[in-house]
Amino acid sequence: MELMRLDKFLVSQNICSRKEAGILARKGEIKVNGELVKAADIKIDPLNAKVSVKNKEINYQKYIYIMLNKPEGVVSAREDGDKTVIDILPEEYKRKDIAPAGRLDKNTTGLLIITDDGDFTHRMLSPKSGIYKEYEALLDKAVTTEDIRTFASGIETKTAKFLPAELKIPDSENPFVARVRICEGKFHQVKRMFAFCGKEVVKLKRLSIGSLHLDEGLALGESRLLTEVEINNIFN
Repeated sequence: MELMRLDKFLVSQNICSRKEAGILARKGEIKVNGELVKAADIKIDPLNAKVSVKNKEINYQKYIYIMLNKPEGVVSAREDGDKTVIDILPEEYKRKDIAPAGRLDKNTTGLLIITDDGDFTHRMLSPKSGIYKEYEALLDKAVTTEDIRTFASGIETKTAKFLPAELKIPDSENPFVARVRICEGKFHQVKRMFAFCGKEVVKLKRLSIGSLHLDEGLALGESRLLTEVEINNIFN
């Protein structure tokens, strides 16, 4: 890997700003490979250098991958007039270039991935990848066997065409709650497919992307880093 300036390294790991890095170095609060450094513009090998700030070692991560249990009322964007998913992340996760990988509607909850790895986002969202997303929908009317057949056949409206999708009722005693699996991500897709069947989605929650499932231990609004295994599960 190419060498990187120390101050840029610290900024990339969300430790401090470049200006603050210079101040920390002059105060003798940064060590590289056990040696104090007095300037933040030196170049280091980010993969192999042992960097510590105020005696706390920094474990370098080129990219960050975050699982968020998105609550209602926040927008899936970096910046917006309303509160965004970036606004509710812990400060230590707020890197310069992080953004949601795809979108959930403002009032849709559940699994959202946030990352600064653009190639990962493109691969995950590309229709060629064929990655399925599963949602749980609460409806104003009961799901029928005709609805299940309609979803399975694909839906074409005056403004859009949706590929076949899997619709099922997990609890036969409650046909107002349905599970939907789609491999597209068109605008308001699940809501529009149900609207075609004469039903309104009251609540919508994303449960999984590929083989990655929402960590139900995360309360609404909470987030955590993904493991390497979980990242790979998205594409399995």
